[in-house]
Amino acid sequence: MNIGVDAAALGMSSAVTSSTNDVNAVYWNPAGLTNLEDHQLSLMHASYFANIAQYDFIGYASPIDDRSAWGISMIRFGVDDIMDTTQLIDSQGNIDYNRIKLFSTADYGFTFSYARKLPIEGFQYGVNAKIIRRVIGKFANSWGFGFDLGLQFQHNDWKFGLMLRDITTTYNVWNIDEEEYEKIANAIPGENNELPESTEITLPKAQLGVSRKFEFHGDYSLLAAGNLNMRFEQTNDIISSKAVSIDPAIGFEFGYTDLVFLRAGAGNFQNVTQLDNTDKLSFQPNIGLGFKYKGIQVDYALTDLGNQSAALYSNIFSIKVDLGIFR
Repeated sequence: MNIGVDAAALGMSSAVTSSTNDVNAVYWNPAGLTNLEDHQLSLMHASYFANIAQYDFIGYASPIDDRSAWGISMIRFGVDDIMDTTQLIDSQGNIDYNRIKLFSTADYGFTFSYARKLPIEGFQYGVNAKIIRRVIGKFANSWGFGFDLGLQFQHNDWKFGLMLRDITTTYNVWNIDEEEYEKIANAIPGENNELPESTEITLPKAQLGVSRKFEFHGDYSLLAAGNLNMRFEQTNDIISSKAVSIDPAIGFEFGYTDLVFLRAGAGNFQNVTQLDNTDKLSFQPNIGLGFKYKGIQVDYALTDLGNQSAALYSNIFSIKVDLGIFR
């Protein structure tokens, strides 16, 4: 749930808390759903770790009336066809490759969103209810739930946004198959002898954003945006304390006649400790391209350009469709 969705947003290093205004707002800030004029569908795919892991997103959103909207989405991050070698050796001590089976491990996030404009001009809010499902083959699975709250405010050409994630903390409760666990508990002496914790807790996070769109001669536009991504713990973020850690992000989108878009951004600023115990500033630069025509928008993003951060680069593709074109 921390990776992000939509190649257009990721090309801007996710600095879209204040500017998101389409179906992808179900992830970035549900308050942005109030800007929808028609039904929209969004799809995204990305491969990670040399295509070992697959990350996919689908979202749908629609206006309810001129002041409110709703949306629904699903995220899946999974590794499939993992070899289960726990039964590789039979009871006679012989290796039998026919005993190898395949399994998948996957995380799912289901989000239900509602947004509404407030009576105060320029203000709007949105809420997310999230269900988290995690599966590790037949060995373990979990269910979790949580809530997000988003706000947006527009004054003249400036937009401001606040996204509070996991505001009640998000809980995951695991169910571990103890019979399967016992089969491997003593595979390595002194290890795997105790069942892991059955409860996971995701702490709240906050994202504060500001953006402005500049128009040039009617055909050209430039969207400039910035985010302050905050976690309420001490981390390796460039600004860090015991109370809060802040990771800034900036993004730009240059558009021509609302048809072609070029994007760039930088984020994930971290202090990384080197082998000699010195700290080095690491960041993640992103670039992206987009093309929009008659209600269909196709976007591409390349993250971690130039290998400036510890993360590996990924190619991300997404498509957004205004379903009104089919009427």
